[in-house]
Amino acid sequence: MKRFLAFLVAMGITVTLGDAYCFFKINKPGETKGCVLDGKLYPYGEIARTENCLRCSCSKREINCCSLFLTPIGYDKENCRVIFNKKTCDYEVVQKSDPTKHCTNYSRVG
Repeated sequence: MKRFLAFLVAMGITVTLGDAYCFFKINKPGETKGCVLDGKLYPYGEIARTENCLRCSCSKREINCCSLFLTPIGYDKENCRVIFNKKTCDYEVVQKSDPTKHCTNYSRVG
């Protein structure tokens, strides 16, 4: 029953985040205080946002994380560049000649 519930939660997160990339990491045996990710200890439960723009779920067995951002593709690389905004956890595609102007023709993938 617990595994089935965990599966439903994981599927709910995946559906919610759509095309975001996801991964999981099995905790080291004997780790009893939480989950370690990128050298930082997170408590058991849901983590709304990590320092690296991930949404995670931490359990005694593992940590499951999905990105909060989608990566731009198919933009005009000659005239545009991509800037990651860590405050908003999002990429901006801007003109190289004038970074205040956004490029408009591109797609996003997880």
